[in-house]
Amino acid sequence: MAKAALSERLVACANLIPKIESHYWWQGRIESSTEVLVIFKTTKAKLKALEKLVLEKHPYDIPEFIVLPISAGNQPYLDWVKSATGC
Repeated sequence: MAKAALSERLVACANLIPKIESHYWWQGRIESSTEVLVIFKTTKAKLKALEKLVLEKHPYDIPEFIVLPISAGNQPYLDWVKSATGC
């Protein structure tokens, strides 16, 4: 999924954090599993296309896709994200 998002220039970077232990409600029961957390760095302009890609490629029925807004940051880094995504 990360390589696909990068290849399509939907993201500038994808961080994969392995071995996340998740505990959650699913279909009326408490479940637990080991997952990989992916943090995508992208722009607002690319969000819809990125969400579509995640929903299509993710093996879960309801994958987590949340957006955390950036209120401030290192401007050269933010400029790089825009440039790397073609924005």
